[in-house]
Amino acid sequence: MTPLRPRVRRVPLNAAAVVTVMVCLFPVYWMVSTAFKPSRDIRSSEPRIVPYTWTLDHFRRAVQADGFELFWRNSVLVTLGAVLLSLFVALGASFAVARLRWKGRRQFMLLVFVAQMAPWESLIIPIYIISRDTDMLDRLPTLTLVYFMITLPFTIVVLRGFLATIPPELEEAAQVDGCTRTGAFTRVALPLLAPGLMATSLFGFITAWNEFAYANFLIIKQQDNRTLPVWLSSFQNTFGTDWGATMAASTLFALPALVIFLLLQRHVTSGFAAGAVKG
Repeated sequence: MTPLRPRVRRVPLNAAAVVTVMVCLFPVYWMVSTAFKPSRDIRSSEPRIVPYTWTLDHFRRAVQADGFELFWRNSVLVTLGAVLLSLFVALGASFAVARLRWKGRRQFMLLVFVAQMAPWESLIIPIYIISRDTDMLDRLPTLTLVYFMITLPFTIVVLRGFLATIPPELEEAAQVDGCTRTGAFTRVALPLLAPGLMATSLFGFITAWNEFAYANFLIIKQQDNRTLPVWLSSFQNTFGTDWGATMAASTLFALPALVIFLLLQRHVTSGFAAGAVKG
């Protein structure tokens, strides 16, 4: 029996990959298509995969809903604040772990891994109690600090692995030429860390942008401080859920993360790969 050609052997794997991609993308397609369907088609007993008619009424209602611009601004401020703060702290921590030798370094990384594996939901009650006792409820800086805490362990792990792939001799050569240790890092190593910074920034952005539980529990009284994920749950009334407006708002909500991912895709792949090869 002659062996199968490599291309023939890959057919089942390729078919399985195509089916998996279609299954994963179908909910996204359904969300977007529902956003463009007229209300009568959404409530129809015979669902249509492809809309026969298209409308932008749901997007108009979503954009004109109370608090859309305010909650959008809140989400942007909280997300960018958490990502920038996480990158700033993680850069120093990853440099200390990858470049310096000090007692307790391995134990520190073990604690970082443990913090990364801890489920975020298990910390809701302790964080709520701490925020209540320190008068930090209903404030956007509280959400920023929480998202910073959630994204920091992953950022440290990835940047530390990526920094370990950069030869320290490059920084030493810069120091010989007159740079300080900080100057050598910022002028030599930091530009080479761009893919890792892109990867961790994307992870932090998506995590903070999509987070709902903490935003719902920590912002209770001050409705003006809520973020977009909580705002999405407002498309309900005594007659039920406005599915058209909900899907339109969800589509608008998903666009920033999609655009940023497409812009950073090339750097993200290399960043995750490089951050995973060094232990």
